Amino acid sequence: MSPDPFVPPEFVVPLRLETAQFLLEPLGPEHNEADYRAWSSSSEHIHGTPGWEESSWPRSMTPDENRADLERHASDFANRTGFTYTVLSPEGDVIGCVYIYPSREETAEARVSSWVRASNADLDTPLWRAVSAWLDSDWPFERIEYATRD
Repeated sequence: MSPDPFVPPEFVVPLRLETAQFLLEPLGPEHNEADYRAWSSSSEHIHGTPGWEESSWPRSMTPDENRADLERHASDFANRTGFTYTVLSPEGDVIGCVYIYPSREETAEARVSSWVRASNADLDTPLWRAVSAWLDSDWPFERIEYATRD
């Protein structure tokens, strides 16, 4: 017997979330250069972000290793096993990421994490609020694990 799918087969996965401050779209290899610049300039800030304190990522990677990581996230999205979104500024620059994956805990269906680059630290809480509301209104999960922001 195969495990339950992460999202129901009939669920239409949202491809976009837009606010006045940022836009989310599926992360893919086309974002490699800007994504690499965003996280590699903000590793210490990301590790200080709620939910990332104990993470082994970010870690030192080459741009080619980052591209492979983005290809894996795009494959997860296409296979509906996890959903990673790049967070873009209104001008189109990568300023963060949002990850929606199955929870490892029995108490939640989905584990969500997000980060923004250090230069956009003021957007961390607005991103958390917008994504939390989006998950509540547009996604099929009853129980979500997502580190709270102040």
